[in-house]
Amino acid sequence: MMKTLKRSLVLILALCLMGAFTVNASAWDYTVKSGDSFWKISKQFGVDFEGLIKANPQFKNPNLIYPGQVITVPDSENAEYNGDAARAVLNSTNAYRAKNGLSSLSLDAELCSVAQAKAEDMAAKGYFSHTSPSYGSPAQMLKSFGISYRYMGENIAKGYPTAASVVDAWMTSEGHKANILGKSFTHLGVGYCSRGNIWVQIFVG
Repeated sequence: MMKTLKRSLVLILALCLMGAFTVNASAWDYTVKSGDSFWKISKQFGVDFEGLIKANPQFKNPNLIYPGQVITVPDSENAEYNGDAARAVLNSTNAYRAKNGLSSLSLDAELCSVAQAKAEDMAAKGYFSHTSPSYGSPAQMLKSFGISYRYMGENIAKGYPTAASVVDAWMTSEGHKANILGKSFTHLGVGYCSRGNIWVQIFVG
């Protein structure tokens, strides 16, 4: 861990053997899992319940959804705001990857939801750690959100006012840099909380 003034960086890199992952954008597709309902999905991703139903007119009876079906999830107002920060971090991250001859990462809305929850949890509960009192380890948190992967990594930081400044800082630390330039990673989630300028990157592949 590196500390400079009131700015801090922490990283974690973990390798796990699990499933694959999908690409998502602003209004994005979500694959229904066992136990899901429109209400549960709206709460999980912070979107309006009625708006979620209206975005999926193909479901004549919203009370009947089954695992494997695909629904469209619109962004919430909060997600759109944080989406700007997420895309800025993605662009800075991919610029460094391009300089090193690596393929670009794709921004994933489900991962962004997890990263945003982690950033807000750190701000609300006043801790700065990969292990959350609410969600446990990064691997446990991804599992609780129903996200599968083969490889995962997490970078966190606080005190940096812009996306460019936090990515530049991560690149000065070998461990964080290893995550940003990880060849096994294909998708990225980004969370940002303005209270304390807390940033979270979650990588999967």
